[in-house]
Amino acid sequence: MPEVRLVGPAGEQVGIVRIEDALRLARESDLDLVEVAPQARPPVAKLMDYGKFKYEAAQKARDARRNQSNALIKEMKLRPKIDSHDYETKKGHVVRFLRAGDKVKITIMFRGREQSRPELGLRLLERLSEDVAEDGVVESPPKQDGRNMLMVLAPTRKKTEARVVQEAEKAAKAAQRDADLEAERRELAQSRAAASATPKKKRGPADNMDPDLDV
Repeated sequence: MPEVRLVGPAGEQVGIVRIEDALRLARESDLDLVEVAPQARPPVAKLMDYGKFKYEAAQKARDARRNQSNALIKEMKLRPKIDSHDYETKKGHVVRFLRAGDKVKITIMFRGREQSRPELGLRLLERLSEDVAEDGVVESPPKQDGRNMLMVLAPTRKKTEARVVQEAEKAAKAAQRDADLEAERRELAQSRAAASATPKKKRGPADNMDPDLDV
């Protein structure tokens, strides 16, 4: 009678048993007997819920594909002598990309005599990496590529984690907007109620007289 090396549902080693005994144990446990290593001698079989196993394996495969497909690389180009306003604007874009879970390739473009001053590009890249350190880390250090200098920043959060954070931030902003609108509506309603509750002064005969008229 053929034998199998049986593994229990929790991964415990049951030992080498006859195939008919393994099938009986599967029926008694309301589980499936699945051959997991057919090339072994004797073959290895495991007691498991095969439907649940297939579902979890498919879920892991979907997550892996999603993480791979979402691994985008954005690019941001800067000049060595960029002014402060443009630097802050582009730094903001880099932070936004990193917080979304994307990598960012930073390209410093040298022109003319700037090519003889690579230290300008290095200082700019060091400054940028320090300014965005909370959201990204240097994955590929600065290197010269023809007339350009390149550096790659990687996000500190994975794509899925970044998406959760972004959704939470959006929900918080939406809740704050709703709260502000509700506060404005209440304030307007209170103002109207106060205005309608204030008694109007009745006009008497004296109110209709011309003050400049001698009586």
